[in-house]
Amino acid sequence: MQVLVPTDGSDCSDRALRFACDFADRYDADLHVVHFTDSRTSATEQVIEHAREILAEAGVEADPEVVVETDVGVRTAGRVGKAIVSLVSERGYDHVVMGHHGSGAIERAILGSAAETVVRAETTPVTIIP
Repeated sequence: MQVLVPTDGSDCSDRALRFACDFADRYDADLHVVHFTDSRTSATEQVIEHAREILAEAGVEADPEVVVETDVGVRTAGRVGKAIVSLVSERGYDHVVMGHHGSGAIERAILGSAAETVVRAETTPVTIIP
C-alpha cells in the first residue's frame, strides 16, 4: 500500500504525519511525504528536516535517495488541493492522510480548502486529521 502524506509543517500536519507513521506500521504501507513549494528555500528545508525528525521518532527509516524530490511535474499556482489530487492520480496512491486546520472560513481559506478539495475529488480513501 502506498500512502501519500502532504505536509506544510503545521501542528495538524505533524499530527497527520505521526498518524500516518502508525498507519504504515500497522498495515505495512510505504509513506510518501510531500511538501509543495515554488522553490527550494530555507523554509522548505526546515519543513523537510522536521518531517524527517517525525519519521525518525516513529522509527521510520527514510531512504535518503528518495526523501527529497525537487520536481514532481505539478504546477499548482497556489492550489495545493488540486496538486495533491493530480499527484494521487499520476502516481496511483492507495490512501491519503492529511491534516486539516479547522472548519472556519479563515482556516478553510488557508489549508482547509486543500483538505476539502482532496476529499471531494478523490475516489482514493482520505483520512483527515484535525
